[in-house]
Amino acid sequence: MSRDLLYRSARQIAADVRTGKISAAEVARAFLDRIEATDGQLKAFITLSPIAEPPNPAGPLAGVPVVLKDNLCTRDVPTTCGSKILRDYRAPYEATVVTRLRAAGATILGKTNLDEFAMGSSTENSAFFTTRNPWDLDRVPGGSSGGSAAAVAAGQACAALGSDTGGSIRQPAALCGVVGFKPTYGRVSRYGLVAFGSSLDQIGPITRDVADAALLLQVIGGPDPLDSTSLPDPPPDYLNQIERDIRGLRIGLPKEYFGEGLDSEVRARVMEALKLLESRGATLTDVELPLTPYAIATYYIVAPSEASSNLARYDGVHYGHRTEASGSLIDLYARSRAEGFGPEVRRRIILGTFALSSDRIDAYYHRAQRVRRLIARDFERAFRLVDVIAGPTSPTAAFRIGEKAADPLSMYLCDVYTVSANLAGIPGLSVPCGFTSSDLPVGLQILGRALDDLTVLQVGRAYERETGPMTRRPPLPAPSS
Repeated sequence: MSRDLLYRSARQIAADVRTGKISAAEVARAFLDRIEATDGQLKAFITLSPIAEPPNPAGPLAGVPVVLKDNLCTRDVPTTCGSKILRDYRAPYEATVVTRLRAAGATILGKTNLDEFAMGSSTENSAFFTTRNPWDLDRVPGGSSGGSAAAVAAGQACAALGSDTGGSIRQPAALCGVVGFKPTYGRVSRYGLVAFGSSLDQIGPITRDVADAALLLQVIGGPDPLDSTSLPDPPPDYLNQIERDIRGLRIGLPKEYFGEGLDSEVRARVMEALKLLESRGATLTDVELPLTPYAIATYYIVAPSEASSNLARYDGVHYGHRTEASGSLIDLYARSRAEGFGPEVRRRIILGTFALSSDRIDAYYHRAQRVRRLIARDFERAFRLVDVIAGPTSPTAAFRIGEKAADPLSMYLCDVYTVSANLAGIPGLSVPCGFTSSDLPVGLQILGRALDDLTVLQVGRAYERETGPMTRRPPLPAPSS
């Protein structure tokens, strides 16, 4: 099968399957061959799924090969969350987004690697193995949806779903040179997503172009009676409204996103992208998000606190790993959790438990929630002046495996430009905008008002139209013709 098929858009694959130019089985076989040829190097997959003909060969995603971050529940294969504590866990139900993908005709190829329980920015925290960046196998793919982003970039899948709690879709998309979209909180049902930070988590697509992201969002979005936080109104027709003339569009540039810590080459590529949009009629306007310096500290109180609560259920009794050591009930709990959770998960549980303790909850958790609201107000004020806010997705391109592993704070700062969107509940998109001199991808981040996911996608699509589809491919083995 030709390399062209592996990098064809989801829209084109679905159209070809619907018209009978190619069968869903042929498409699946081509991508499975690609996985077999490359995943020994890349390590993007935890589990491959049994493949069957799509239930809806006339659907909008007919035959489109999609992979899932392994914190989305599926009946056919285990849901591990990249953790020993759930190594063999099989969910008795499927996530709403998975049900909707299947109904639309998608072929689910498998489950991809992630930082354990989605806690990390490099996919080095997986209990099983480290996924590698397809552009440079000595570097990380980002995280926590690193397996999903790497698989799409490497031609192992046409599209993927990830989850974004503080940048976990957008940051790996930037580091792997693909498109990643975090919708407005509530736009996509979280039912069946294994919870990390319930007020922050959101499921979204990782694709090779913005139009495919719009298509997937159209399929997986919308109200869900199984998720009380899902928005009640149906989403707009993203795909058919994505083309837009951006003349007169106001793009805000926060000075806080272009200061200390931003790599000079990343800055250069992002500014080139913004100047291109300006040359097509958009207006660049300086804006201020003054509470940005407090976003990381706020996030690392709110998110671990919610994680501490959500992960309390993994106790060695109900399901998941159970210690073989004997002892009291308390020993059973403690040993099961110590054996099952990795060091980063344990660190965040301890942080969250501390922040929620009765004598410290006001000083930490309640104060962080107040700052969170002020961060959201920063965005509200900025959006009175502009239509979208833009800047870098990540302060650097992909870093080397092990480079930040011993320095948690340095790792946490990888998400300095992304966590604010989760705290505020607004949509965010990362679009590839060039390469560094080391041939590493750079991402442009576009943020929008809550519920205005369409404008964010339109701006990303406008940039993509000007630059054309990315033709460079990662230097992995080419498939046979």
